Amino acid sequence: MSDGSDDVMADQGTEADDIDDEIVESDVELDGEVVEPDNDPPQKMGDPSVEISEENQETAQTYKAKALHAISEGELNEAIDHLTEAIMLNPSSAILYATRAHAFVKMNKPNAAIRDADQALKINSDLAKGYKYRGMARATLGQWEEAANDLHIASKLDYDDEIYSILKKVEPNAHKLKEHQRKYERLRKERELRKAERLRQRRRAEAKAAYEREKRGETSQSNASDPGLHDPDSLAALKDGTVLSIHSSSELETKFNAASNLSRLAVLYFTATWCGPCRFIAPLFSSLAGKYPKVVFLKVDIDELGPVAQRWDVNSVPTFFFIRNGKQIDKVLGADKNELEKKLALYAGKS
Repeated sequence: MSDGSDDVMADQGTEADDIDDEIVESDVELDGEVVEPDNDPPQKMGDPSVEISEENQETAQTYKAKALHAISEGELNEAIDHLTEAIMLNPSSAILYATRAHAFVKMNKPNAAIRDADQALKINSDLAKGYKYRGMARATLGQWEEAANDLHIASKLDYDDEIYSILKKVEPNAHKLKEHQRKYERLRKERELRKAERLRQRRRAEAKAAYEREKRGETSQSNASDPGLHDPDSLAALKDGTVLSIHSSSELETKFNAASNLSRLAVLYFTATWCGPCRFIAPLFSSLAGKYPKVVFLKVDIDELGPVAQRWDVNSVPTFFFIRNGKQIDKVLGADKNELEKKLALYAGKS
């Protein structure tokens, strides 16, 4: 008859396997400089549905000519003013928005440039300059893959030497990021296979351990009332007192089912590696997992599992969802430490 040491050894072995199996992504060495995102209020946009007179069209062309001259002289603020006047007079002109986007690119205001390029492409989806200037703006923000895609489309629509020159700088970074993503996707799939095998072994060990405890009569009344004792499969899918990182939709579904089977509250945390507030709140989330070991703490990176974030209608990070029996009962938006602790104390007490 087992004296319990087998259980301890199995738990320790599982913990060691999990630690060894953690995938720590290395940084990708990229070339080129990026700029800080501009956070100015959105620029004026015209209403393309209004009727435009010939006089307004002619006057808009005059302002455009003045803007092009100002750009050639390096007077970019003056150029923006002229182009804004032209857009107000002729808001259905895609080329006016694209030209203003070019001026914003030169001013290192990529977000403003992207807004104008988006509007230009909304009016004319085949406008090469719209893709070109949006690609240039995205490159200055370090959005290498998106920039490469825009520049390739621009090149197919209307090739020029400037696009070729920019692509020579953008494409190597886009390729590095794509290869990096493929590498870690492969590693994550391999990790999932190993975890699935360990899960099967853990379930058998948990079931055997529970049977031995009952057989020895050492199970307390509190443990006897614990649903996990009679559902070792669900218990094996969770890990009390820790935050579980989710890497696939099926894995998330497994954790939700296990939490429901064990009548446990689940907290689903959406985060991103580039999110400053997420880095601020992450240590608290981990400490709360230790404080509430019977609550299931789950973490999803929105860049890794975009479709999952979309299904949960996540518009910003960090976002926390409180789930019971597979249904959302509440949520917390942002790195609100007090609200997160208050709601967790409220719902955890009802587990």
